[in-house]
Amino acid sequence: MKIKMTEYLEIDLKKETWCCRKCEHEITSAHRNYKEGLLVYVRNPLDIHRPIINPDLYEFTFAPDPEWVQIIEFYCPECAVMMEVEYLPPGHPPTYDMEFDVNELKKRYLVKERG
Repeated sequence: MKIKMTEYLEIDLKKETWCCRKCEHEITSAHRNYKEGLLVYVRNPLDIHRPIINPDLYEFTFAPDPEWVQIIEFYCPECAVMMEVEYLPPGHPPTYDMEFDVNELKKRYLVKERG
């Protein structure tokens, strides 16, 4: 049984794995951070947030400083759907944003499936 966790992520309770909801690719163990099994693209924030005013004339241009922030995009390795985007300081590890008690989920959902 698979349960939906986000728009593009689900947990397969029988296999205890994170899966892509679009292509059903098994990403990684549901006991780990799902981002560990995804493709990662580190973006320069200036590619997305261009300076509003001329950077040759002004020190501050309303654009993020690449020395202070980077944009990290996470994609399914099978179908390339974008699963998550984070703005992080350079060198910062990905955020561990979802952690579930898989055994409790199994009790709750697999019992319903049988009964």
